[in-house]
Amino acid sequence: MQILSLWIQLGITTAIILYASNFLARSADNIADKTGLGRSIIGVVLLATATSLPELGTGASSIVLFNEIDLAAGDVYGSCVFNLLIIAILDLIYRNKPILSSVGNTPIIVAGLSMILISISVFGILYMEYFDEISFLIFNRLDPISIVLLLLFITSMFIIYKIEKNNDGSEDAINTSDTLKKSGFIFLLSAIIIIICAVWLANVGKNIAIYMEWETSFVGTQFLAFSTSLPELAASIAALRINAPELAITNVLGSNLFNIGVVLFADDLVATNVHLLNVVSNVHLISATASIIMTIIVLFACKKQFSQKIYGDITAIMIIAIYITSSISIFQETFQLLYLVLGLVIATIIALVVRFYFNFTNSQLN
Repeated sequence: MQILSLWIQLGITTAIILYASNFLARSADNIADKTGLGRSIIGVVLLATATSLPELGTGASSIVLFNEIDLAAGDVYGSCVFNLLIIAILDLIYRNKPILSSVGNTPIIVAGLSMILISISVFGILYMEYFDEISFLIFNRLDPISIVLLLLFITSMFIIYKIEKNNDGSEDAINTSDTLKKSGFIFLLSAIIIIICAVWLANVGKNIAIYMEWETSFVGTQFLAFSTSLPELAASIAALRINAPELAITNVLGSNLFNIGVVLFADDLVATNVHLLNVVSNVHLISATASIIMTIIVLFACKKQFSQKIYGDITAIMIIAIYITSSISIFQETFQLLYLVLGLVIATIIALVVRFYFNFTNSQLN
């Protein structure tokens, strides 16, 4: 009965995060509207930061309260993979054309920057053990790779802001009657609720790992990452409803940038007497590599010549297949070609079912 109670707690906490994230996204959008910011900068800075609060809260509490570093790292890298899966979901439900071919240059830049940061973190996992003693003497508690990632994140924000500022093609503002003060209060309240739920989520995830006898790296990568990435999913779908695909995509890609640049740094900051990337399990290399490959697919799919819907379906199938393959590989703690074949088959079936559903509903409406 106790394990059932834990799964119920996971579901309830996830539902609260999802519900609060709707208010968070709306209030953030209203704040940005009042300040006159463009949709891309909203997605990268405001929405991405807001919807990444669960990862920040879950990671810090996993380390400080439960000393589960792999749970925190799994949440970060798993969230990056799931965020890219969101793009596949958006592509399948976006009816006009491939969603990635309808965005401007900013999402491409954000995708490239996030891929660079993830690649640097992979270097840290692979090679930091060789420099650990030296880095402790120079940087003490902080991992130098974490510092580099934070500095690159700040630089990335500056680059994106400058590009948006120099962009002549501004987007239409979203009309709202909310005052800036009211929106700020809703934003703050929603953020507090999400952080509290994220702390509890870390406790639930740890206990599930114990009772199911699963590795904490797997639980963090799958269940916690899924739960803490629900705000990104909710905010991105809400953006599609107001016909703002660029806002949706920059929110997702910006969240990956925030996860690697800020959340990993924060996790390393609260991890005492160790350098985080030096002690995490190598199984996280699977999800990190999957994130890099999925980001490369996104970059190619952003090309304007891929404007036919079939290209969007192919992109979605490839992303879903890599997500499934990485999930199986993390659970098995190894990679086999069979997993990739299985992932492609399942992804194709999912894409066909979703496409059939939307074609059927469209025909019924017509």
